[in-house]
Amino acid sequence: MYPILKPALRRGWRDLSTVQFGVAPAHALVLGPVDTATGSFLSLLDGTRGLPLLREEGRRMGLPDGHVDQLVRRLTRAGLLDDSRGGGPDAEALRKRQPVLDRLRPDLASLSVITSEPGDGMRKLAARRAMRVRVQGAGRVGSVVAAVLSGAGVGLVDVMDGGCVEPWDVAPGGLPVESVGERRDTSAQRLVRRCAPGSPPRRPTGDPGEQGLSLVIIAPRDGLDAHAPDPAAAEPLVSSGIPHLYAGVVEATGLVGPLVLPGATACAGCLDRDRVRRDPTWARMSAQWRSGHARHVPACDLALATTVGGLAAAHALAFLDGTAAASAGVRWEASVPGFDWHARPVPTHPECPCGAAEQGKGEHTSGAEEPHDTMVR
Repeated sequence: MYPILKPALRRGWRDLSTVQFGVAPAHALVLGPVDTATGSFLSLLDGTRGLPLLREEGRRMGLPDGHVDQLVRRLTRAGLLDDSRGGGPDAEALRKRQPVLDRLRPDLASLSVITSEPGDGMRKLAARRAMRVRVQGAGRVGSVVAAVLSGAGVGLVDVMDGGCVEPWDVAPGGLPVESVGERRDTSAQRLVRRCAPGSPPRRPTGDPGEQGLSLVIIAPRDGLDAHAPDPAAAEPLVSSGIPHLYAGVVEATGLVGPLVLPGATACAGCLDRDRVRRDPTWARMSAQWRSGHARHVPACDLALATTVGGLAAAHALAFLDGTAAASAGVRWEASVPGFDWHARPVPTHPECPCGAAEQGKGEHTSGAEEPHDTMVR
C-alpha cells in the first residue's frame, strides 16, 4: 500500500490541533487532536512512499513505535486514505494509458470521495471499461445519456433508434447539427466514439444481442413511452434479468426512473397495474394516448432534457459502480419552470408476473444515515 490522503478533499486547520478534510457537509470529516509531529507527518502521505519507508520517516520525526500504523489504520477507517497503486490489475493497466486516465481524473477524484477502501475508486473506474450499456433512444435525452456514459469511461455504449436525425433532435452535448438527415443510430454511435476517453475495448464478434449487458437505459424520443412504459416491450428485459432504467421528457415534465432490478423492484407491469388500481380510467386513457402517431413535435425543453439526461447517466453510473441507486423502485420527476425534483416510489404489485412483490416480502429499506464528523484520535 502507498497511502495518500485523498487529494479531492480540501484540507484546512480549524485550530492548532484540529484539521478538517472536505468542504461539503456530505463528506467532510474532522481529525483531532493532532500534535505537531503528527501534523507534519500527514504531509508525507502523498502516495510516493510505502509503509516501510513511512515507518522510517516517522521514527526520524520522533513518533513512537506503532504510531504510523495506528494512524494509517484510523485514517483508512475514516475513509480519508487512498492507495496510489491500488485497485488491482485492471487499474494498473489503466494507469499505463496516461492520456485515457488524464481524461478521467475528475471522475476518479469523485469516486475517491465516495469510496472508503483505499484503491476502490480506481478499481471502480477501471471496471467501467469492461461494462456494456445499451441506450434505447437517440433524441435529446438519449444522446446526452450515451455521451455522458461514454465520456465517464463506460467501455461499450450501444445506441438503438430508428429513422433519421431531425433538427429538433439536436442538443448541446448530444447529436450535433451536422448529423441532421443521417441515421440516428449511426450518428449516435459516432457521438459515443467521439466522447470516449481513448479507444474502447474490442466488441464481441457478431450480434451479441442482450449478451453481456450490464444495463439498458430506455430513453425514448416520445416521452410518453417512458412516462407510461408498455409492459410487453420490457418483458424480454425482465425475463432475461437485465436491469433497465427509464428516462424521458413528456410535455414539460422530466422523469428518471424507475430503475428496474428484475425480480427485486417494481417493473413496468407493476407501474401499470398500480395506476389502474389508483385510476379506473387509466387503461382507457393510455390506449387513447398511444393510438396513432403524433403529428407534432413533442414538447421537450432543452434545459430540462439535458438535466434529465445528466441525472439518468448519474443514476446509471451509481448502479454500475455498485452503489445503491436512488432510482431503484423510485421515479424522480421535475417540471418546467420550477425544476423541483420529487421522488415518487413505484410499488411492486402482487399480481405482476415479475415476482418482485413476493421477493420483497419482509424486506425494508433503511433511511440514509445523517452526515457526521469522524474523530480520529
